[in-house]
Amino acid sequence: MLALFATIWHYLQLCAPMFLIVGLGYGLTRWLKWPDAINEWLSRFVFNVALPALLFLLMSDLSRLPPVDWRVLIAFFGSCLVVFVLARLLARKFFRLDGVSQSLFALAAIFSNNALLGLPLAKITLGPAAIPTVALVLVFNSLTLWTLVTVSVEWARHGSPSLAGFQATLKSVLTNPLIIAILSGTGVGLMGWTLPPPVKLPLTWLADIATPLALFTLGLGLAEHGIRTHWRTSLAMTAMKLVVQPLVVWLLARMLGLGRMETSAVVLLGSISVGANVYLMSRYFRVMEGPVAASLVLSTAGAAISTPVILALTA
Repeated sequence: MLALFATIWHYLQLCAPMFLIVGLGYGLTRWLKWPDAINEWLSRFVFNVALPALLFLLMSDLSRLPPVDWRVLIAFFGSCLVVFVLARLLARKFFRLDGVSQSLFALAAIFSNNALLGLPLAKITLGPAAIPTVALVLVFNSLTLWTLVTVSVEWARHGSPSLAGFQATLKSVLTNPLIIAILSGTGVGLMGWTLPPPVKLPLTWLADIATPLALFTLGLGLAEHGIRTHWRTSLAMTAMKLVVQPLVVWLLARMLGLGRMETSAVVLLGSISVGANVYLMSRYFRVMEGPVAASLVLSTAGAAISTPVILALTA
């Protein structure tokens, strides 16, 4: 019981700075009447510049990852694929969403805030031995999930059973700034190249501001849309993220025979709240902005209880 309360306390400490940044954005828009155009331009900058810099740097370190059990990727991303499909079906059947909105609904159900919460929480609760496993998932998280949702959205927009439809989808995917950053960074990582300081330093500066600005724009968006907008949709996304995904991760880890530490690590990462970058994706595609913003707040608050409980039950 003491360990459970300790995990809750650590989680709340990690979340406090996030809520402060989100609250700052909310307050500036709500009470100082910042124009909506600021949110639009900040979102564009983060999505097209800062976030690609972060993803490029993550993928460029691919060759320097420590040796780990690669079955953790099957467990974690296998669960993401299963939950993504389930979430799309749920969004279509119960909320009557179109293909693009289904994709963002499903992304919120699988994309965790692991860089800000998952990594430090794993270090605190599982110890340094879990860090290589977490690092491996974090690197491939960008490659796998951003590509998955981009293909899903673009296929919903342009897809058709024809060569022209496939070409339109492929063009939209390959011109997405996130995909360009991921693929180019992966190429650098696989080649084992080291970025020269004049290149790496400005990329690092841009990468460092990606997450704070993403949280700030989330606060701006909450002031614009409110938490109560489409609250049923937001609750459904939150439930998929905090309950369904960690359960599926745990089942796959058990089926694959992962060790206790690896299982706990991937379950922890699967149980973390919705990532702030999902909101940027919703703004980029101009769908589900209100429900996604609300699900980030709800899931971050809810994970303070659900993540420690899930860790205790699946240990």
